Amino acid sequence: MRTAAATEAFLGWWPDAGSTFTMSETSTLRAQTIESSSLYNRDLAPVPRERRTWRTYNYAALWISMSVNIPTYMLASGMTAGGMNWKQALFTVFLGNVLVLIPMLLNAHAGAQYGIPFPVFARASFGVVGANVPAILRALVACGWFGIQTWIGGEAINAMIVALAPGWANLHSGTALCFFFFWLLNVLVILRGIETIRFLQGISAPFLLLIGLALLLWARTKAGGFGPMLGKPSKFQSFGEFFRFFIPSLTGVVGFWATVSLNIPDFTRYARSQRDQIVGQALGLPATMTFYSFIGIAVTSATMIIFGQALWDPVAVLARLGNPWAVVLAMIALLIATLNVNVAANVVSPANDFSNLSPRRISFRAGGLITCAMGIIMQPWKLMADYGSYIFGWLVGYSGFLGPIAGVLICDYFVFRKKLLVVEDLYRRKGRYEYARGFNWTAVAALAAGAGVAFVGLVVPPLRVLYDYAWFVGFLVSFLVYFFLIDRLDAVAQPAD
Repeated sequence: MRTAAATEAFLGWWPDAGSTFTMSETSTLRAQTIESSSLYNRDLAPVPRERRTWRTYNYAALWISMSVNIPTYMLASGMTAGGMNWKQALFTVFLGNVLVLIPMLLNAHAGAQYGIPFPVFARASFGVVGANVPAILRALVACGWFGIQTWIGGEAINAMIVALAPGWANLHSGTALCFFFFWLLNVLVILRGIETIRFLQGISAPFLLLIGLALLLWARTKAGGFGPMLGKPSKFQSFGEFFRFFIPSLTGVVGFWATVSLNIPDFTRYARSQRDQIVGQALGLPATMTFYSFIGIAVTSATMIIFGQALWDPVAVLARLGNPWAVVLAMIALLIATLNVNVAANVVSPANDFSNLSPRRISFRAGGLITCAMGIIMQPWKLMADYGSYIFGWLVGYSGFLGPIAGVLICDYFVFRKKLLVVEDLYRRKGRYEYARGFNWTAVAALAAGAGVAFVGLVVPPLRVLYDYAWFVGFLVSFLVYFFLIDRLDAVAQPAD
């Protein structure tokens, strides 16, 4: 049973002015109101203040563990394979991560302030039912990422088997079987609970970091030093040619973390203070992404010298090490790290998002299983077919949906609500976030307008620049549409002080 002190910490509220109840009685009543709501379950509940214990180190460590992964390596290596030199690719990665850090910190504020996850935060702007629109869009992207990480794990298993039994390479369905096996391993972890791999979280990032450093040293030796490795010139002959490749690449970098920039409240709701989450994220994200990206850039440049072609997939590089036991050791380390990153980064958020559809019926575990199924349906092998599909198709494409969501959330929370939310009403029908039968259609319209303008560039060639800037265009259009429409329609009820 929750004590009165715990209840006050849970809600973080004071009694209404003129209330005849004591603070403890009022807080208890409000807690009971939340817990009896059809919009409530334990996974979506506000985090009690006594459980908000994450400090600066925790957030820096979180970003180190999430940034040191194979897709990070492939993001930067894909730019090198596409024609950038190492300085151009590294600058693009660094700038993109500094830019995405801005909406990340803005959306993080509500999580740290009120202890609420992303789907609940979205109820303030989209409505208590309409919040399912951005939540499911975000969840589908996470399902795609889950599939991509699982495909990478399957490739690692396949490479490991080939190293020990070369005849396996002749099996046409070998990679698909390995993918399915690794997928089942992820399902098992979700069924048993995320705590089953908690002991791996502290070593997963170091594993991948060691693999990256080992690849870097190997490439340096094989290529004859850093000079030849980093001496590859840019293939672009003019600034115009470079800029046409740079813009969608930059958008791809922003899109890489545009997912977490929305659901970051899922993590910052555990923050001890705003300062802890801000400093921790600012220290952890840009530096780690840039450093690990450098490894991908350098090794990919070296493969042009060593193999005569740019190998942007580290699994393909590791498979060519020559020593079968070195390949096995590297693949085991990669599998452990990929399993942990996949569950932490690509299951937590969509599980909450799917749970938000029907909190009483869909638990976190059920949401995780839905994520696993959707990961197969989204065909990650096509998303990872080449660097063009990965960067310009997948990353830039979904950023056209996520940018507009960020525009609505930030405009609503900072411009109209002045960072004031009534947490109780986020968990009940007929409250101030009910709008029109649970939907704020102004927010939905702003999201549609932002995405529509961004994707016009995909179907109208002369307007291709709109798609190349998909996240930025979508964010700006949705922010402005929401800003002008919401004020005139008076759809926002400001919470009382």
